[in-house]
Amino acid sequence: MAKKKTTPNPVVGLVQMTCSPDPDKNLKKAIARIGEAAKQGATIVCLQELFRSQYFCQTEDTELFKLAEPIPGPTTEVLARAARKHKVVLVSSLFERRAAGLYHNTAVIFDQDGSVVGKYRKMHIPDDPLYYEKFYFTPGDLGFRVHQTSRGNCGVLVCWDQWFPEAARLTALQGAQFLFYPTAIGWLPGEKQEMNLAQHTAWETAQRAHAIANGVFVVSVNRVGLEGSLQFWGQSFVADPFGRILARASSDKEETLLVECDLSLIEQTRQNWPFLRDRRIDAYAPITQRLIEP
Repeated sequence: MAKKKTTPNPVVGLVQMTCSPDPDKNLKKAIARIGEAAKQGATIVCLQELFRSQYFCQTEDTELFKLAEPIPGPTTEVLARAARKHKVVLVSSLFERRAAGLYHNTAVIFDQDGSVVGKYRKMHIPDDPLYYEKFYFTPGDLGFRVHQTSRGNCGVLVCWDQWFPEAARLTALQGAQFLFYPTAIGWLPGEKQEMNLAQHTAWETAQRAHAIANGVFVVSVNRVGLEGSLQFWGQSFVADPFGRILARASSDKEETLLVECDLSLIEQTRQNWPFLRDRRIDAYAPITQRLIEP
C-alpha cells in the first residue's frame, strides 16, 4: 500500500534590512536577500514595509510622492520574476500610485509561479510625530483578506494595523494560517531607555496576543538602522499559535530569519483553546460603534 504523501511545513523567511536613499539599491538588495533565503530553504519570504526606500513619512513633502508607482508596475515585475525564479511565495510592501492624488500603502502577494494572488491596502493610517502617513496614504478600501497560496493561507496586514485586534480577527476568520505584518517602527529621538523598552515590549506583546487569540502564526518583519530621526528597532519575529516566540532577529543588524512553521499546531492549539467556538457573536454588534456612551 502506497504511503500517503505529506506536504512539508512551510519555512518562512523574514528579510530584515537597512535601507539607503537609493530605491534601486534597496530593490537589488531585497532581491538578493530573497534568493539567499530561498537557498537556505525558505518557501515564503516576507519583506519589510516600504522596503524600496527609507521611511519617508517623517516629513510632509510632495516631492516624495515621486517614490510611488502603479501596481502592476516596474517593481512588481521584478518581484514576480524573483518569486518565480526562486519558487517562493513572496509578501511585499509598496507605495502605490493608484491615480493622480490617490496613493496607498499596499502589500502585494505573489505565489511561487510569480502570479499575483492578491493585494492588501493598509487600513489603519497613523498620524504621529515622525509618522505622518495620513499626508501620503489613503486608507485601504479592499477590506481584510486572506490570500490562498501554494504554501499556505496568508493574511497580510501592515504596521499600524498590528495594534488592532479587529483586523487580526477578521483576517483569521477567513481561514488565515499566517498573519504577516510588514513593518517600519522605531524609537523617537531623545526618549529614555526605559520608554524604549516599554514600547518594544508592547509592540511584541500585542502581536503575540493576536497569535494566541486567533490560533495562527504571526510573522512581523521590521527594518533596522538609523533613518533621519528614527532608530528602527528591528527584532523581527515569528510567534506560533500559542504565542511563543520561535525566532527573533537582533535590534541593530541586518538578518534573514528562517523559521519552519508546523501548521498542525493551529488545529492543536484551537482544540485546546477554542476561542473561535466560544465567541458570543450574538453580543458583539456594538463593536461597530466608535464609543459606547453610558
